[in-house]
Amino acid sequence: MTPIREILKREIKALAFDQYGTIVDMQKGLTEAATPFLKAKGWDGKPNSFVTWWRRTHYENSMIDALCDRGHTPYRQIGHRALSFVMDRCGIAYTQDEVKALVSEIERLKPFPDVVAALGRLRSAGYKLAILSNGDRDMLEAAGPHIGFAFDHVISVQEAGYFKPHWKTYAKAEEIIGEDRSGILFVANHAFDCIGAKSYGMRTAFIDRRKRPFGETPHQPDLILADFAELADTLA
Repeated sequence: MTPIREILKREIKALAFDQYGTIVDMQKGLTEAATPFLKAKGWDGKPNSFVTWWRRTHYENSMIDALCDRGHTPYRQIGHRALSFVMDRCGIAYTQDEVKALVSEIERLKPFPDVVAALGRLRSAGYKLAILSNGDRDMLEAAGPHIGFAFDHVISVQEAGYFKPHWKTYAKAEEIIGEDRSGILFVANHAFDCIGAKSYGMRTAFIDRRKRPFGETPHQPDLILADFAELADTLA
Protein backbone atom coordinates (compact mmCIF):
# COMPACT_ATOMS: atom_id res chain seq x y z
CA MET A 1 0.00 0.00 0.00
CA THR A 2 1.13 3.55 -0.73
CA PRO A 3 1.91 5.40 2.52
CA ILE A 4 -0.59 8.14 3.35
CA ARG A 5 2.16 10.75 3.27
CA GLU A 6 2.97 9.96 -0.35
CA ILE A 7 -0.72 10.12 -1.25
CA LEU A 8 -1.06 13.52 0.41
CA LYS A 9 2.03 14.92 -1.33
CA ARG A 10 0.51 13.87 -4.64
CA GLU A 11 -3.06 15.03 -4.07
CA ILE A 12 -2.97 18.06 -1.72
CA LYS A 13 -3.08 21.43 -3.50
CA ALA A 14 -3.78 23.76 -0.58
CA LEU A 15 -3.46 23.92 3.19
CA ALA A 16 -5.95 25.72 5.42
CA PHE A 17 -4.91 26.55 8.96
CA ASP A 18 -6.77 27.32 12.13
CA GLN A 19 -5.28 30.52 13.59
CA TYR A 20 -5.89 30.67 17.35
CA GLY A 21 -3.80 28.01 19.06
CA THR A 22 -2.46 26.58 15.79
CA ILE A 23 -0.69 29.47 14.04
CA VAL A 24 -0.44 31.73 17.11
CA ASP A 25 0.36 30.71 20.69
CA MET A 26 -2.88 31.80 22.32
CA GLN A 27 -2.35 30.27 25.76
CA LYS A 28 1.11 31.78 26.26
CA GLY A 29 0.26 35.16 24.75
CA LEU A 30 -2.93 35.70 26.73
CA THR A 31 -1.31 34.46 29.94
CA GLU A 32 1.46 37.02 29.51
CA ALA A 33 -1.14 39.75 28.89
CA ALA A 34 -3.38 38.72 31.80
CA THR A 35 -0.65 38.27 34.42
CA PRO A 36 0.01 41.98 35.23
CA PHE A 37 -3.70 42.75 35.05
CA LEU A 38 -4.57 40.00 37.54
CA LYS A 39 -1.71 41.01 39.83
CA ALA A 40 -2.93 44.61 39.88
CA LYS A 41 -6.40 43.34 40.79
CA GLY A 42 -4.96 41.38 43.71
CA TRP A 43 -6.17 38.04 42.38
CA ASP A 44 -3.92 35.28 43.76
CA GLY A 45 -4.87 32.45 41.41
CA LYS A 46 -2.81 31.12 38.52
CA PRO A 47 -2.94 33.31 35.39
CA ASN A 48 -2.59 30.23 33.17
CA SER A 49 -5.71 28.71 34.75
CA PHE A 50 -7.57 32.00 34.32
CA VAL A 51 -6.78 32.00 30.60
CA THR A 52 -7.81 28.34 30.28
CA TRP A 53 -11.20 29.16 31.85
CA TRP A 54 -11.52 32.19 29.56
CA ARG A 55 -10.79 30.18 26.42
CA ARG A 56 -13.00 27.27 27.48
CA THR A 57 -15.93 29.59 28.22
CA HIS A 58 -15.43 31.32 24.87
CA TYR A 59 -15.45 27.97 23.08
CA GLU A 60 -18.64 26.85 24.85
CA ASN A 61 -20.41 30.10 24.04
CA SER A 62 -19.41 29.99 20.37
CA MET A 63 -20.70 26.42 20.06
CA ILE A 64 -24.00 27.48 21.67
CA ASP A 65 -24.23 30.35 19.21
CA ALA A 66 -23.75 28.04 16.22
CA LEU A 67 -26.18 25.41 17.52
CA CYS A 68 -28.92 27.93 18.29
CA ASP A 69 -28.70 29.06 14.64
CA ARG A 70 -30.25 32.47 15.28
CA GLY A 71 -27.64 34.58 13.54
CA HIS A 72 -23.88 34.73 13.90
CA THR A 73 -22.53 36.61 16.94
CA PRO A 74 -19.13 38.28 16.36
CA TYR A 75 -16.14 36.53 17.89
CA ARG A 76 -15.16 39.71 19.75
CA GLN A 77 -18.59 40.01 21.35
CA ILE A 78 -18.48 36.40 22.53
CA GLY A 79 -14.99 37.09 23.86
CA HIS A 80 -16.28 40.02 25.92
CA ARG A 81 -19.06 37.88 27.38
CA ALA A 82 -16.72 34.98 28.17
CA LEU A 83 -14.08 37.12 29.85
CA SER A 84 -16.69 38.99 31.89
CA PHE A 85 -18.13 35.68 33.08
CA VAL A 86 -14.72 34.39 34.16
CA MET A 87 -13.94 37.60 36.03
CA ASP A 88 -17.30 37.35 37.80
CA ARG A 89 -16.47 33.74 38.66
CA CYS A 90 -13.12 34.82 40.10
CA GLY A 91 -14.62 37.70 42.07
CA ILE A 92 -12.60 40.31 40.17
CA ALA A 93 -13.97 43.84 39.90
CA TYR A 94 -13.61 45.19 36.35
CA THR A 95 -14.88 47.65 33.78
CA GLN A 96 -15.96 46.87 30.24
CA ASP A 97 -13.04 48.96 28.99
CA GLU A 98 -10.71 46.56 30.80
CA VAL A 99 -12.51 43.62 29.20
CA LYS A 100 -12.15 45.17 25.76
CA ALA A 101 -8.45 45.82 26.34
CA LEU A 102 -7.73 42.22 27.34
CA VAL A 103 -9.76 40.74 24.46
CA SER A 104 -7.90 43.00 22.03
CA GLU A 105 -4.67 41.22 23.00
CA ILE A 106 -5.88 38.36 20.80
CA GLU A 107 -5.08 40.54 17.79
CA ARG A 108 -1.42 40.84 18.83
CA LEU A 109 -0.59 37.19 19.47
CA LYS A 110 2.70 35.90 18.09
CA PRO A 111 3.12 32.70 16.06
CA PHE A 112 4.75 29.60 17.49
CA PRO A 113 8.53 29.72 16.77
CA ASP A 114 8.43 27.01 14.10
CA VAL A 115 5.48 28.37 12.11
CA VAL A 116 6.77 31.06 9.75
CA ALA A 117 9.78 29.10 8.48
CA ALA A 118 7.60 26.05 7.84
CA LEU A 119 5.02 28.14 5.97
CA GLY A 120 7.80 29.48 3.75
CA ARG A 121 8.89 25.95 2.90
CA LEU A 122 5.32 24.94 2.09
CA ARG A 123 4.84 27.96 -0.18
CA SER A 124 8.09 27.17 -1.98
CA ALA A 125 6.74 23.67 -2.56
CA GLY A 126 3.81 25.17 -4.47
CA TYR A 127 0.91 24.88 -2.03
CA LYS A 128 -1.80 27.51 -1.64
CA LEU A 129 -1.89 28.62 2.00
CA ALA A 130 -4.97 29.93 3.79
CA ILE A 131 -6.28 30.68 7.25
CA LEU A 132 -9.79 29.65 8.26
CA SER A 133 -10.53 31.21 11.65
CA ASN A 134 -13.41 31.79 14.03
CA GLY A 135 -12.06 35.33 14.44
CA ASP A 136 -13.83 38.36 13.01
CA ARG A 137 -12.59 39.81 9.71
CA ASP A 138 -11.11 42.94 11.31
CA MET A 139 -9.42 40.92 14.08
CA LEU A 140 -7.72 38.69 11.52
CA GLU A 141 -6.62 41.72 9.49
CA ALA A 142 -5.13 43.33 12.61
CA ALA A 143 -3.33 40.10 13.48
CA GLY A 144 -1.55 39.84 10.12
CA PRO A 145 1.49 42.03 10.89
CA HIS A 146 2.06 40.22 14.20
CA ILE A 147 2.13 36.85 12.44
CA GLY A 148 4.50 38.11 9.77
CA PHE A 149 3.42 35.91 6.87
CA ALA A 150 1.23 36.79 3.88
CA PHE A 151 -1.32 34.02 3.32
CA ASP A 152 -3.06 33.57 -0.01
CA HIS A 153 -6.43 33.78 1.77
CA VAL A 154 -7.45 34.83 5.28
CA ILE A 155 -10.99 33.59 5.77
CA SER A 156 -13.26 34.47 8.68
CA VAL A 157 -16.21 32.25 9.55
CA GLN A 158 -18.26 35.44 9.27
CA GLU A 159 -18.33 34.61 5.55
CA ALA A 160 -20.33 31.46 6.37
CA GLY A 161 -22.32 32.81 9.32
CA TYR A 162 -21.36 30.00 11.72
CA PHE A 163 -18.48 29.09 13.98
CA LYS A 164 -16.35 26.06 13.25
CA PRO A 165 -16.91 23.12 13.28
CA HIS A 166 -20.15 23.83 11.39
CA TRP A 167 -19.81 22.30 7.93
CA LYS A 168 -20.67 25.57 6.19
CA THR A 169 -17.39 27.12 7.40
CA TYR A 170 -15.32 24.49 5.60
CA ALA A 171 -17.57 24.73 2.54
CA LYS A 172 -16.98 28.47 2.38
CA ALA A 173 -13.22 27.91 2.66
CA GLU A 174 -13.36 25.38 -0.18
CA GLU A 175 -15.21 27.93 -2.32
CA ILE A 176 -12.78 30.77 -1.60
CA ILE A 177 -9.61 28.70 -1.94
CA GLY A 178 -10.84 27.30 -5.23
CA GLU A 179 -9.78 23.68 -4.76
CA ASP A 180 -11.87 20.55 -4.25
CA ARG A 181 -12.25 19.68 -0.58
CA SER A 182 -10.31 16.43 -1.06
CA GLY A 183 -7.33 18.48 -2.23
CA ILE A 184 -7.27 20.68 0.88
CA LEU A 185 -5.39 19.68 4.02
CA PHE A 186 -6.88 21.36 7.08
CA VAL A 187 -4.36 21.87 9.88
CA ALA A 188 -5.33 22.47 13.51
CA ASN A 189 -4.18 22.02 17.08
CA HIS A 190 -7.78 21.22 18.10
CA ALA A 191 -9.44 17.85 17.61
CA PHE A 192 -12.91 19.36 17.16
CA ASP A 193 -11.68 21.45 14.23
CA CYS A 194 -10.00 18.50 12.53
CA ILE A 195 -13.17 16.44 13.05
CA GLY A 196 -15.30 19.15 11.46
CA ALA A 197 -13.05 19.46 8.42
CA LYS A 198 -12.67 15.70 7.98
CA SER A 199 -16.42 15.10 8.24
CA TYR A 200 -16.87 17.66 5.45
CA GLY A 201 -14.42 15.77 3.23
CA MET A 202 -11.13 17.60 3.66
CA ARG A 203 -7.91 15.86 4.63
CA THR A 204 -6.67 16.83 8.07
CA ALA A 205 -3.45 17.19 10.06
CA PHE A 206 -3.56 17.34 13.85
CA ILE A 207 -0.71 19.37 15.37
CA ASP A 208 -0.21 17.59 18.67
CA ARG A 209 1.86 20.17 20.56
CA ARG A 210 0.22 19.28 23.87
CA LYS A 211 0.77 15.51 23.54
CA ARG A 212 -2.88 14.65 24.03
CA PRO A 213 -4.89 11.77 22.55
CA PHE A 214 -7.08 12.66 19.59
CA GLY A 215 -10.00 10.61 20.91
CA GLU A 216 -12.31 7.97 19.51
CA THR A 217 -14.10 9.28 16.45
CA PRO A 218 -14.68 7.95 12.95
CA HIS A 219 -13.12 11.18 11.66
CA GLN A 220 -9.48 10.47 12.49
CA PRO A 221 -6.81 12.83 11.11
CA ASP A 222 -4.72 11.79 8.14
CA LEU A 223 -1.59 13.02 9.92
CA ILE A 224 -0.64 13.52 13.57
CA LEU A 225 2.42 15.76 13.79
CA ALA A 226 4.45 17.29 16.60
CA ASP A 227 4.71 20.77 15.07
CA PHE A 228 4.90 22.78 11.86
CA ALA A 229 8.48 21.75 11.19
CA GLU A 230 7.32 18.15 10.90
CA LEU A 231 4.44 19.27 8.68
CA ALA A 232 6.91 20.92 6.30
CA ASP A 233 9.20 17.89 6.43
CA THR A 234 6.26 15.69 5.47
CA LEU A 235 4.84 17.73 2.58
CA ALA A 236 7.67 19.92 1.32
